[in-house]
Amino acid sequence: MNTNVVDFVRLASTEVSTHDEDLLPTLTSKLPSGMVMYVAHTPKASVDDVVRVAIKAQSLGFRASPHIVARRLRDEHALQDALRQLTDAGVEQVLLIAGDLERPVGKFSSTLEVMDTGLLETSGIKRVGVAGHPEGLKSIAPTTLLAALRYKQAFGDRTGLKVHIVTQFGFNPEAICAWDRQMTEQGITLPVHVGIAGPTPPHRLIKFALQCGVGASLHSFAKNLGAMANLARLATTADEMLLGLIRGRAEYGGSRLVQPHFYAFGGTVATATWLRAVADGSFTVQPDGRKFVVNA
Repeated sequence: MNTNVVDFVRLASTEVSTHDEDLLPTLTSKLPSGMVMYVAHTPKASVDDVVRVAIKAQSLGFRASPHIVARRLRDEHALQDALRQLTDAGVEQVLLIAGDLERPVGKFSSTLEVMDTGLLETSGIKRVGVAGHPEGLKSIAPTTLLAALRYKQAFGDRTGLKVHIVTQFGFNPEAICAWDRQMTEQGITLPVHVGIAGPTPPHRLIKFALQCGVGASLHSFAKNLGAMANLARLATTADEMLLGLIRGRAEYGGSRLVQPHFYAFGGTVATATWLRAVADGSFTVQPDGRKFVVNA
């Protein structure tokens, strides 16, 4: 199991926000050069902020993957300008998401509209991440989410861009693995970078889960937080989630869960330190194989 964990985590990506800009030099000593570093577009940040931090991360040896949030773009000119600055700096990957603004600041309300501009494939960007929601979204029907993934897969086939799915985090590895199988059955063959919450205290994790709209497993987690006997199916820590996903991948030979993506939730350095220890094999798996402890 240790080897499986190390091999999986060495493929991982993680994220920073624009507030973490000053921490980037510190992260170079904790994370391997060439690691994919997503740059989140937080509510108070501008597109220019995201572009600046992504360019800095790229210059420090990471492979930056800035969020391009459709509902935060003024127009096609703003999109084109952002993509030009990024590719001029060597950035080759973006994460394209719709965003949670009720009213878009400009003409785009969905990622599909951004794709339809033709700017992504002419910009020099080579890889595009798109959102995946294993537990669904309250505001969007499952059939609509599936149709959107089919559209995005076809976009990749048509343009030659490498498209992958980045999922929201959750607390139920079995549910994520079941979603993985369902997507394959529905003809979605895009590789999946499966979201995992980094080492985060439970109360803080629930706060971020509520903000991010995590579904059924959050409600189960919150309801049963004081009744640990009922949490057997849930993974409430990063190590439990990671081990659960690895077991699920092993049981399903056709899994599209190709690598993990770790959400830091403000604990950027702590998550990086934890990731480095796990990638170095500095941890001990408990006898039941469901948890591990990072060695100090």
